[in-house]
Amino acid sequence: MTDYQYESEQAATRGLLQAVSEELGHDLAPEWAAAALAAPRHHFLPERIWLDDGAGGYAPCGREQDPARWFAAAYANEAVVTQVNDGQEPDGQVWPSSSLSAPAIVFRMLEALDLDALGPDDAVYEIGTGRGWSAALLCHRLGDHRVVTAEIDASSAEQARANLAAAGFLPEIVISDGAEGWNARGPYTRTVATCAVRRVPQPWVEQTRPGGIILTPWDNPWICWGLLTLAVSESGAAVGRFSSDSAFMLMRTQRASLSISDVVKEGHKPDESTTTLPRRTVVWGNAAFAVGMRLGDVGNTWQDAPVEGVKDRLWLVTIDGTSWAAVDHDGGDQDEFTVHQYGPRRLWDEVEAAYFWWVENGKPGPERFGLTVTPDGEHRAWLDEPVLSWLLRDASGAMTEAPEAGALP
Repeated sequence: MTDYQYESEQAATRGLLQAVSEELGHDLAPEWAAAALAAPRHHFLPERIWLDDGAGGYAPCGREQDPARWFAAAYANEAVVTQVNDGQEPDGQVWPSSSLSAPAIVFRMLEALDLDALGPDDAVYEIGTGRGWSAALLCHRLGDHRVVTAEIDASSAEQARANLAAAGFLPEIVISDGAEGWNARGPYTRTVATCAVRRVPQPWVEQTRPGGIILTPWDNPWICWGLLTLAVSESGAAVGRFSSDSAFMLMRTQRASLSISDVVKEGHKPDESTTTLPRRTVVWGNAAFAVGMRLGDVGNTWQDAPVEGVKDRLWLVTIDGTSWAAVDHDGGDQDEFTVHQYGPRRLWDEVEAAYFWWVENGKPGPERFGLTVTPDGEHRAWLDEPVLSWLLRDASGAMTEAPEAGALP
């Protein structure tokens, strides 16, 4: 590396750190700034990345073909998609399957781990190595021997190993399903995920020592949003609260596909009613987070012009596929929507009840919500205090597609 290249990447890193500090609202600790300078972000990008194409999709950007844009993406305070379609060459639809997270959320999570409280022999277990940048930052702060990082994608893991070695870091890299933990090095004092989960894997709780912290992005079929910090107790339970402003890709082994076409069948005879609750109110922001936490296992998706006379439709479905609802707007000025509901659960009724519960409780944000994972793996959500909890329904699936345009059954 020439002196010019070194100065260029150091200047780019300092510019990125300034942007991160501005977003976080405070200067990064000198230890994290030093880690970032020792592990320049572009060293952890592949030769081809995927950037916003301006039309709601992704287009490739090669280091050789467009070096200025590639380098600028490396030092922007934004996520960079490093893999699409689980590593398969796209043939049609392109969807992100791995990325370097936005630097501000990376450092926010690293700060939340409170590594100053660790003893000299305490170890960190990271789930989701990706290209290795977060692991490099941890290694610089703690030392290689105190970092274990798991990656389910073998090709990504090997590339991360090469990236880390080239930067001078040698953590233990495990090619495995991170949800299963890695007991050979446990118990850990910190467990941190770089992918979102809908259920906290029980091995994470069991392999984090009492007093230790589990930090993971959170996903819900209703909305992917939130960061969950849990403290593990002597009893084997994990209890903690959410914070907002984070959205991560879902852990691969918690993915599942469920199309509306798989749920809405010929012969279904839905009940019809109307509502004046604006649909978009309940699918974004704090209201959506509350609805997702109250319902647990209900997803939603939009469909434009599903049938003549309907401008757009909001679909709701339970992850087990037994109940569904459709809420239509005709495009007129009147805020009244036609509701169709089918199955043992009346999903729009549940959404309305959850929304008004949220309003009655002062419109809380994610910071007032918490989660308890019991020693037997039960998940209980709560507002303000763990004693006021409810069972969080299992959401081990995802709704992905609306059906072809057409009338309801």
